[in-house]
Amino acid sequence: MKPLWAPWRLKYILGAKEKECIFCTKPNANSDRENLILYRGKHNFVILNLYPYNNGHLMVVPYRHTSGIQGIGPDEAAEMMSLVQKSVGILREKFTPHGFNIGMNLDAAAGAGIDEHIHMHVVPRWNGDTNFMPVIGDVKVMSEHVHATFERVRAQYA
Repeated sequence: MKPLWAPWRLKYILGAKEKECIFCTKPNANSDRENLILYRGKHNFVILNLYPYNNGHLMVVPYRHTSGIQGIGPDEAAEMMSLVQKSVGILREKFTPHGFNIGMNLDAAAGAGIDEHIHMHVVPRWNGDTNFMPVIGDVKVMSEHVHATFERVRAQYA
């Protein structure tokens, strides 16, 4: 059997886990580029997933730290959905996916990796993007580095 290499995953697996909420600290940091923040709205921001399921995988996140969907107000919810719509349009234009998965994982039991701060995932999908690689090789093939994705889509949010 030949080995399949995904060296970018090692940083995630072995890296120090953040003690503070990354969805609270990243918007307060100095560099949107370094932190992969694509857009800042009044109540929410759009950020690329550093460890994406597919190229273009991003999240819309309220600035307010809350773990429950009931914790955001009507203006925050409306802006969140508006940014999801805008993001789908941008990703359609830049990546021409065949479809999307859009949703939230509320609480750890539902699969939330960061369950203390809600966020909406937008994941572009292509016919055939689920294949044998994750099942047999425990590896996901990414065709574009996340920083290249950032450069490709950031200007579209202006």
